[in-house]
This record gives sequence, structure tokens and C-alpha cells, in this order.
Amino acid sequence: MMKKVVVVIKPEKLTDVKHILEAHKVSGLMISNIMGYGNQKGFTQKYRGNELNSNLLPKIKVESVMPEEVVDEVTKDIVNTVRTGEFGDGKIFISPVEEAIRIRTGETGKDAL
Repeated sequence: MMKKVVVVIKPEKLTDVKHILEAHKVSGLMISNIMGYGNQKGFTQKYRGNELNSNLLPKIKVESVMPEEVVDEVTKDIVNTVRTGEFGDGKIFISPVEEAIRIRTGETGKDAL
């Protein structure tokens, strides 16, 4: 069985997450720059005497498909490394993957990872 792990983090934590995935021999990842908010609801700042509300904050989305047996260790290491205890630390979403196919060779399942 394979799992897709989606990690939404602050941009400055990307290098930490990449190192964790490499340490667990997770071989592929996709990275997207995204904007969003959760419980944090953005922030208010003053600019030239006016208050500006910014509720969409820059985040990084890291997606990877990996064997089910490494998911618990990978996610535990990410949480322990990325957590600051402040709003906006991020989220991890895990979902099952039915199949993976490497187009170049036709390999399927874990062999395609």
C-alpha cells in the first residue's frame, strides 16, 4: 500500500522537510507555492496610517507518495522538526494511493516510486 502525504508549511521550513524526506529515502516530491490561511486568519499591518488586513499568507505545499511503512516516521519527524507552537505551523494530510505507474518503464506500485 502507498500513501500520498501533503505537507503545508511556512516557506522557511522547506529545507527541513526536504532533508527529512531524503533521510527516509523518499525519492520523489512536488513543491508548490500557495497562499492560504487556517486558524491564524492572516494578520493586520499599518501602512501609511491605514490598517491593511492580509488574510492570505504565503505557504509551501510539499506532496509525496511513499510506501505506507515509512509514513508514520516521516510525519513524526516533520512535526517534531517544523513545530514552533505558533499559529501557522502548517498541516499534514495523508490519503491512500491505489496505484502508481512509471510512464518511462511501465513499472507499477512501489516499484514505480
